[in-house]
Amino acid sequence: MSPRRPDRPAGRDASSRETPRQASLPLLVAVTMTGTVALHIFVPALAAAAADLGTTPVAAQLTITLYLVGLACGQLVYGPLSDRFGRRPVLIAGLSLYLAGLLLAIPARSIEVLIVARILQSLGACGSLVLGRAMVRDVSTATDAARKIAILTMAMTLTPALAPAIGGLVAGAFGWRAVFVVLAALVATLGALVVLTLPETNRRPVALPGIGAVAGAYLRLLRHPGYRAYLLAGACAGTSLYAFLAVAPFLLVDRLGRSAQEVGLDCLIVVAGMVVGSAVAGRLAGRMPILRAAKIGNGICLASALALLAVDLSGHLTVVTLLAPLVLYAVGIGLLGPNAVAGLMNVDPHAAGAASSLYGFTQMALGALFTLVVATWHDGSATPVAATLVGAAIIAALSLRRA
Repeated sequence: MSPRRPDRPAGRDASSRETPRQASLPLLVAVTMTGTVALHIFVPALAAAAADLGTTPVAAQLTITLYLVGLACGQLVYGPLSDRFGRRPVLIAGLSLYLAGLLLAIPARSIEVLIVARILQSLGACGSLVLGRAMVRDVSTATDAARKIAILTMAMTLTPALAPAIGGLVAGAFGWRAVFVVLAALVATLGALVVLTLPETNRRPVALPGIGAVAGAYLRLLRHPGYRAYLLAGACAGTSLYAFLAVAPFLLVDRLGRSAQEVGLDCLIVVAGMVVGSAVAGRLAGRMPILRAAKIGNGICLASALALLAVDLSGHLTVVTLLAPLVLYAVGIGLLGPNAVAGLMNVDPHAAGAASSLYGFTQMALGALFTLVVATWHDGSATPVAATLVGAAIIAALSLRRA
């Protein structure tokens, strides 16, 4: 196989004389964003769904935990499949599975059916998450890759900030099932646009690697102490906040008397802190060592999590005293996360794809663990959330000491 020329898109055969259709960057960004929209948009409707289906908060929170499990596992599969069979057909298959899960959720009459629907959604949505990023890389040249990836990263940061607010408004006005109706319409529209307008971007399919080869690449990365340090710290930062999102409806509605619409806006306020932290990380890039910036971000996370724990244990929990530490925690995540990812991607530039996939898997797996902890520990207080965030920050701190 001949090497790719740096002045051409990564996915285009240098020897090809035809000019293929260009993949739309806005469409690719939209496709990638849908990968986690179903996770966040349903959060404000959790309490209403649990009440309507006659189930417990623990069972309802499994719709978040198992969604994360699906996202984690799928990220290890879609990449190799798209390398062999092409991005477009694999993406279309993923969107079809995503839509099927959404349509199954709309008439669900039991929590068991809803959980199955959520698992199908996650396994399909994972294709959007992985392949949207891959296709952006495919169509990027050496000169504009950084710009396109920056746009994609900003969009992904906005997703968890906007989706809960939208979900809260829809659920408050039309009921929790309407959330899946809106999302199904969105996925169907994007699927149609992909089928009608999106060209294949992987113009050099390769043989499907064996399980042994894939596992070997992952093991080589895990043997590197620097990769392990940044992997664990970044994964803790990336999904620890899901511990709050999983119990936000029950904590804010049942304990603090907020409405579904207000829950969505409260989640928006918290996750917006990540945007601020990411902006700070961007300003510090090149001016401060990656490890130092990551440690500062994690220090902010630990201090704010301890503050939340102290507030709840002292009996002074209000909407303001809950959200203020969480916003600060989110700022710390926004600073820690990008620097941790940069650190692990720099360990072996020739294995950047494997490094990214393994990070995505670990991130979502830990997110599932965090949500499971707060779901099983749920006692109506903020202590389970605060203690989980403290634990995540301590793990990240210990990991960064080894970087």
